Amino acid sequence: MISTQFPWLTTILLLPLVAALAIPVLPDKEGKTVRLYALGVGLIDFALTVYAFWHHYDIQNSTFQFVETYPWIPQLGLNWSLAVDGLSMPLIVLTGLVTTLATLAAWRVKKKPRLFYALILVMYTAQIGVFAAQDLLLFFLMWELELVPVYLLISIWGGEKRLYAATKFILYTAAGSVFILIAALAMAFYGDTVTFDMQQLAHKHYPIALELVLYASFLIAYGVKLPIFPLHTWLPDAHSEASAPISMILAGVLLKMGGYGLIRMNMEMLPNAHIHFAPVLMVLGVVNIVYGAMTAFAQTNLKRRLAYSSISHMGFVLVGIASFTELGINGAVLQMLSHGLIAAALFFLSGITYDRTHTLIMDKMGGMAQAMPKVFALFTVGSMASLALPGMSGFVGELSVFLGVTSSDVYTSTFKSVVVLLAAVGLILTPIYLLSMLRQVFYGKQNSGLVIEKYLGDANPREIFITACLLIPIIGIGLYPKLLTQTYDVKTMAVAAQVRNAFPVVAQERATWYSESFPIPQLPTAKPQALLGIVE
Repeated sequence: MISTQFPWLTTILLLPLVAALAIPVLPDKEGKTVRLYALGVGLIDFALTVYAFWHHYDIQNSTFQFVETYPWIPQLGLNWSLAVDGLSMPLIVLTGLVTTLATLAAWRVKKKPRLFYALILVMYTAQIGVFAAQDLLLFFLMWELELVPVYLLISIWGGEKRLYAATKFILYTAAGSVFILIAALAMAFYGDTVTFDMQQLAHKHYPIALELVLYASFLIAYGVKLPIFPLHTWLPDAHSEASAPISMILAGVLLKMGGYGLIRMNMEMLPNAHIHFAPVLMVLGVVNIVYGAMTAFAQTNLKRRLAYSSISHMGFVLVGIASFTELGINGAVLQMLSHGLIAAALFFLSGITYDRTHTLIMDKMGGMAQAMPKVFALFTVGSMASLALPGMSGFVGELSVFLGVTSSDVYTSTFKSVVVLLAAVGLILTPIYLLSMLRQVFYGKQNSGLVIEKYLGDANPREIFITACLLIPIIGIGLYPKLLTQTYDVKTMAVAAQVRNAFPVVAQERATWYSESFPIPQLPTAKPQALLGIVE
């Protein structure tokens, strides 16, 4: 592990929280000062993040960097322990970018602006804390801290059914959080030493039965956040009722917390159980892809269609995680980062459309391309990225996942063929429902009953700037993926090797837990490093 003298992570993490506490005393009656203040804090924090990682992060090192550990509440064994590696560093940068742009997107918020921007900054801190925490109890506290702002932001500034959507969100996610706490306590108190340090927990040796229970607990918690079918139903309601800036953060950052947890804890800390559960993740991923795509096609609400599209796209993350290959895991991480950018752009553009039309029902729209040509052009580019058009980041992520699955030596050829075939069905459905969405909203004749706020006009410079800040990296990554993949390549190789090294242990338990017809064939008992094409 590599530490730095200056506490970069603590500074980046606490700055938004401390700034939020100062908002009530700002001299501001109309919200203009608060708006500028929150945006300034976001920009400064994002600039600090980029500067620290650009100048001090070593992309060739797979170990933890920027290590900061301070005793916090010794009586509970809780330490303020932060660090980043190739998995968490890009996600922290994504958090800074999307949250800062969401703050700028909320420029027109006039209802309780002090509370709104304070909650945005608190959520900013919680999100970074989830990705940077190296103490499992601190991770849980940050995970819980993030729930309260989201609940309030939906319930106060949401649509007509905002209370229902916010309550459903808090019930689902809070119930999932209980499983994190139970698993964390079980891991901490198992064995001779009591610790919440995630690195020490990763080196503990758990009985396979306990490890499977721990894995299942984490899977439920992160499955709610990802979300995994059938724990997904809160997401379409939350998206359809949340304002556009909050939907940007929900889709751009919060869903990625589930994928991050699966890789960080389920794969890294519980590799033996991951080998048992991987076929289940593979099946759930395929279900997400196909079910999400088919359900998206049936939606008439613009934001609900995009929400189910997110569910479908996050299925590729599950498939990549379950592939056992470096390429597949690499694709899963790339899919998370790519989807964060694409979904944030699409939900922001849907918010622009709603501001002009006051409706999200696509059947009531039509002919919007003539009234809003700039929004139409930006929406088309975002949709092309979402349907994985070559030259955009979505294509690279999904292609990497497909190649990772097909090159895996772990599954039978029949199982891989079925997975790829069903996932391809999802790929075929995606352009159908996205192009249908564009046709219903922007093409044809304008609905006679549609009232467009003419005074708002087409996309203004602020809205174009926000969308461009998301679309430019999408295209840049699509044309030259190494811009992003080089930041976590070393880490995904280490994760794949760690899981691969667990195969001999699991092979001894195979007769107890699996029948010969299970998708996993003969697990290698000798030369496990030969798996995934890596020869000794």
